[in-house]
Order: sequence, then C-alpha cells, then structure tokens
Amino acid sequence: MDEPDWRRFVAAYHDAHPGITEQLFALADTSPYAWLAGPLRGTRGPVLDLACGSAPTREVLPDADWVGTDLSAAELAEAARRGRGPLVRARADALPAASASVSAVCAAMCLPVVTPLPQVLGEIRRVLRPGGTLAALVPSRSGLSPSGVLGWFRVMTALRAVRQPWPNPQARDGLASLLRTAGFRVLSDERRVFTLAIDSADTAALLADALYLPGLTPRRAAAAKRSLARWAVPGRHLELPLRRVVADLPSGPPSQEPA
Repeated sequence: MDEPDWRRFVAAYHDAHPGITEQLFALADTSPYAWLAGPLRGTRGPVLDLACGSAPTREVLPDADWVGTDLSAAELAEAARRGRGPLVRARADALPAASASVSAVCAAMCLPVVTPLPQVLGEIRRVLRPGGTLAALVPSRSGLSPSGVLGWFRVMTALRAVRQPWPNPQARDGLASLLRTAGFRVLSDERRVFTLAIDSADTAALLADALYLPGLTPRRAAAAKRSLARWAVPGRHLELPLRRVVADLPSGPPSQEPA
C-alpha cells in the first residue's frame, strides 16, 4: 500500500473507531500509558503528545503543561468528550509549534504508522528544546512466550492475516537505532509484556477491530469475530509485548549511551 492509500485508510479507520487503542489497552493487566508517561512526570515546560488519539496520556500526566495533536477530527472529538485538552488538529509531519518550544514529546503507538517518518522525526527534533525528551511506545515483535505465540497465531488465523502492514516496521524493535540515526541520544530502550484479558465476545470483537488490516472485508471481520468469540472464554489472556524508548535531543558534546 502506497503512502496516500495508507493515509486514506488510517483516516477512515480512526473516523470509524475513535479511542479504540485506549479501549484495547484498558484490557491490560497494568496501564501501558502509565509506563510510557513515567519518564515525563515532573517535566518543566510544555509536553506535546504526538498523534494523541483520544488523549489517554492526559490522564497519567495531570500536572503537565500538556497539549495533544492529532489529524483525526473523530479522535480529537472523543478526547474532548472525555474532558482532555488542550487539543490541536495537525499532521505529525507539520506540527503547529515553534522551533525549540517544547520540553518533551510523547508518542504513544504512532511512530510505526505516521508518514512520512523521516519528516515526522525531523519535526520532533525541530520542536524539542535542546535537552528535551522524547518518550515513545511501540509494539514489539519479541518477548512472547510459546503460549503467547500460539495466542497470536489463533487471532491472526481467524482474521486470515499474516501481519499488520505498518508503513514503518523499523520503528518497532529497531526504534532505538532509528532515533540514533536521526540525531537523538537514546537514554533507555526497554521491553515489557502486558497481558490483555480477551475473555468475552465483546473483548474478542474489540481486539479484531483494533488491528490495522486494510484488506479486511466486513464479511471476513464478522466471521473472525464469531470465531474469536468462541475462543475468548473466561480466563483467556493474550500477551502484548511493547517497547518504550526514551531519548533526548543533545544540548552539548555527545556522551556514551547505554548499550
């Protein structure tokens, strides 16, 4: 799928499913958003939430000078409905912020999907102050137990999909390397496996809807949801490995980074 087609798909997807990532993460044993926000607590100065969606990080950074940006009007409307703000509609590669004007950028689950990624990273660099922090949360391909691998095999088989066709797959487990190449200093690169409670027909349907699958037809989606509903019995859990990368914009001579 080329970039214009991907952008059209993402726009239509979020118009139809505002807040869906937050809904999915609400099934987790602990909050991935709280984990992401940890390094940003106590930040002095503006915190920009990139592609904020329904703005769940606003809840975990209540004392921050926070502003959320997203291109989706539906996602921003959902964030506003939840009383989260301030909010600005903007593309990730054309941020409405002055150069060197923000102290931190928060990027929850967006870097594998925003395009064009080099321009997006360039915008993050532009708006960050020297020494400013970037905290990013992305899906990871590693960390699954054997039962976790089987669980995802069951899900993707029901959906008749091999993978999600993200435009920036390198911005997953390779995110730290990508950021270094883009001129950031990586401070930490950690993986954590969360578990989602997929224990009812409703949670199975939510899981199916939460995946980026441009080729999924309504008929196939309905069949997958019926199949997964039979699998989603009480006590069923699905592993979700995520990676948190924290980096900053060097303000002086480079120092040795962690391996």
